[in-house]
Amino acid sequence: MKIVVLKFGGTSVGTISKIKKVAKIIIDYKNKNYGVIVVSSAMSGVTNELVKKSLEVSENFSDIEYDVLVSSGEQISCSLIAGRLIHKGVKSRSWLAWQIPIISKGIHKNSRINQINKKKIIKYLKEGGIPIITGFQGINNDERITTTGRGGSDASAIMFAKFF
Repeated sequence: MKIVVLKFGGTSVGTISKIKKVAKIIIDYKNKNYGVIVVSSAMSGVTNELVKKSLEVSENFSDIEYDVLVSSGEQISCSLIAGRLIHKGVKSRSWLAWQIPIISKGIHKNSRINQINKKKIIKYLKEGGIPIITGFQGINNDERITTTGRGGSDASAIMFAKFF
């Protein structure tokens, strides 16, 4: 099976109308017999809003909790994309870093993806599913969410292309 990794940034998933267009692009690849892996950023502006909220709570907001907070934006967009694909009759689901798992190393707010466990994703692809994966995040040895810094969804997509 030929696998393609599609990455969608914040602007391309910034509205429901745009998410519907993204779903059409994904389905077009699926119809060309590709195994499709999707990596998504948060919707446009969501991460900035979450960062703003952390600063309103505390000028010294915990780095560990910062990663939990800002990584939630990708969870929203991935769920919406998967939901649209399911609506269109396509097997799909969202995947968070800990569910795969995507193993990261380094400090919170600026970690690096070290390893991606391929087993569950390969199985899901073979079952005809389209995994919609949260970019920008991993899980460290302490089983805590880490983020890869701004623009980290691009790095996530690159690593998925490398590992798959």
